[in-house]
Amino acid sequence: MANKKLFQEFTTVSSKEWKQKIQVELKGADYNDTLIWESLEGIKVKPFYHKDEFKKNTSVRTNVSTFKILQNIFVNDVEKAKEKTKESLNRGAESIRFTIENENIAIEALLESLPLESTIYHFNLKFLSIPFLKKLNDFATSKKGNFIIQIDPIGQLVKEGNWHENIEKDFQKINTITSESHFPVINIKTNIYQNAGANIIQQLAYTLAHLNEYFNRIPSINNQPITIEVAVGTNYFFEIAKLRALRILFNTLAKEYNHEFDCHIIATPTKRNKTLYDYNVNMLRTTTECMSAILGGANAIANLPYDALYHKDNEFGDRISRNQLLILKKESYFDKVNNPADGAYYIETLTDQLAEKALNLFKDIEANGGFITQLIEGTIQRKIKESAEKEQELFDSGKEILLGTNKYPNKNDRMKNELELFPFVKTNSRKTLITPVIEKRLAEKLEQERLAQEE
Repeated sequence: MANKKLFQEFTTVSSKEWKQKIQVELKGADYNDTLIWESLEGIKVKPFYHKDEFKKNTSVRTNVSTFKILQNIFVNDVEKAKEKTKESLNRGAESIRFTIENENIAIEALLESLPLESTIYHFNLKFLSIPFLKKLNDFATSKKGNFIIQIDPIGQLVKEGNWHENIEKDFQKINTITSESHFPVINIKTNIYQNAGANIIQQLAYTLAHLNEYFNRIPSINNQPITIEVAVGTNYFFEIAKLRALRILFNTLAKEYNHEFDCHIIATPTKRNKTLYDYNVNMLRTTTECMSAILGGANAIANLPYDALYHKDNEFGDRISRNQLLILKKESYFDKVNNPADGAYYIETLTDQLAEKALNLFKDIEANGGFITQLIEGTIQRKIKESAEKEQELFDSGKEILLGTNKYPNKNDRMKNELELFPFVKTNSRKTLITPVIEKRLAEKLEQERLAQEE
């Protein structure tokens, strides 16, 4: 009795039989026109996926139970940052990411009395400094610190339009830093592509091309893991598949360079669909986006506070965003199952299709000079802008819905007096080597109109 398989009394239904039954129920309507829809990536999504149409071509392991709850901390005042770190760790954070803009920050004072061996500390550096990295390296060695450095000169070029100094000096420094470091240094900031409106195929292909520049220019990159920052959007199953496809693509490319480490993925909810009005809905959006990140196999997740658009860093917003992850991990048991998407034909099929299309686009980028060349020529920026405009048109026409913003808005909402931060695209006139990739939210124009109408 114990070995008896369940549901043996039910006969197997083939894919063809399912389609025939559906066609009857449609009462003459066309199956393809009625039930198959096409994503912005050009992927046609079917109403069901069946075993007899599925071929297992790829394999990706997603150790969901190992993801870390990552707390972002901006370091300006060292003592305040240290106290916030201690409080965050006491309240459920499992890893810390320090963002540092000034190389004069006293590392010893910042890390004094923190649990160094049991906690991973990320250092998101906005500068390239060999002395600062040497200081970090020496400190980690003496105190047995578990550090991950996040340096990305190409990401600097993408976001700011300029290198830190110039291409030769930046790569000379990064080569020196990488060859002397005892911990991971290279970081790929891909979240800007999603936040600027690139579709998933573009995000994956640009990540791969971005990475390939480092493989070609930094010989010592093979000695350490590589960190990839990813922004997770609202298309739930597609985003799960995106992270899975990213690992497949990374491993495929890394194998060509004899790089034997798996990538370290840090996921954060996208800013693209976040809203100023009816801001509590942002909590729903970030929750499903964090779920996608977990199920897709992110190593660490830094949630986005619901009020991050218009409030400065504050304890309440941080606590709520951290608690969302704690609920998913500790109360929803997302830490109990590995590879939850394995065998889900829909997700497996999406993973294969995204990986294949992204690989083709990557090959096209390489055949036309590579990522940096296409940035300088403006090709990457133009393609992202075209994708962003398509999505913006869908939002403006009401076909893409943000609840509380372009669907069922609360006309009584007032936000003008709540703004501690400027929540729209900022213009900064300066001379740049390339046109930077600009992050922009879908709701910005609508929100500016509403703010102007407030009494």
